[in-house]
Amino acid sequence: MFTKKSISKSLIVFIGVLVLSIVFSNSIMAQNYTLNIGMAVGETNPMYKGAMQLKENVEAKTDGDLEIRVFPNSQLGSTDDLQEQAKMGANVAVITDAGRLADVLPEIGILNAPYIATNYEDVRKIVLSDMFRDLSNQLTEDNYKVLSFNWYQGARHFLTNKRVEVPADLNGQKIRTPGSPVWRKSVAAMGATPTPLDWSEVYPGIQQGVIDGAEAQHTATYGSSLYEVIDYINKTGHFQLMTGLVVGTRWFNSLPEEYQNIIIEESIKAGDYASKLTIELGEKYEAEMEEMGVTIVEPNIDAFVESVQGVYEELGYSKLKEQIQNEVLN
Repeated sequence: MFTKKSISKSLIVFIGVLVLSIVFSNSIMAQNYTLNIGMAVGETNPMYKGAMQLKENVEAKTDGDLEIRVFPNSQLGSTDDLQEQAKMGANVAVITDAGRLADVLPEIGILNAPYIATNYEDVRKIVLSDMFRDLSNQLTEDNYKVLSFNWYQGARHFLTNKRVEVPADLNGQKIRTPGSPVWRKSVAAMGATPTPLDWSEVYPGIQQGVIDGAEAQHTATYGSSLYEVIDYINKTGHFQLMTGLVVGTRWFNSLPEEYQNIIIEESIKAGDYASKLTIELGEKYEAEMEEMGVTIVEPNIDAFVESVQGVYEELGYSKLKEQIQNEVLN
């Protein structure tokens, strides 16, 4: 026979079990995700600041279920290492360039082609176009997912101790440039001798005469204090360095669809934010480097554009270039 006391006790036990069941059930259903973003640059760089904005916005929109951790200064490894980790399924993202991805999908290297765009606005149009989105989606076959490709790092210019106004002025000049074929062939077409060298070795390389100069965007030039070993920044703007935030397809597909949409949307916003900072800093750094004695040269851009036209045909980019000009920039 049940007493009021026993019924009350049983009810309390039942409620307790029910609460524990709900908590246990929710703990099973709840899923937390973590993405580690690695990059070569430091905490003052716009790319880092953009990644931190991405972290803040994604975590807010997912109530912290999708946690983002940002690792500057190659703490997680080199760009190539991170790219490989992402491909293998690790929960990492990397800010990388089209030159590296061109080893996987040659057509995407068109973004690094010389004068495919001559300003930030145009190169942004390219990377946000349906045409480029369709192209970058082909990388999924190789286990890469492009979250966004609008992380602008600036226009690259020639850094020398000799004034450069036309391509002929680069003849005989050993210029450090990254190793991707499109960049090497472009620099050679403009008259220089492309020379592979780690970025950390550029300063002593110029100082010791191992190389005659380099080509880079203002934020990199300033950040490495190259203004101390060069006399001229020749504003050729031959490459508009637009980079992308890339993860592995396996990790991306593990996210709920809602989170997939959030991280893509916020990645584009963060890329625009980082790009804005890049442009502002580039203007500031140029003025400061000029004050410190570097001469800013405005070369004959038409002559440089003409010098690289053969590169498109040589690399099989002629049709892609025409498509971009007609469908995106027209």
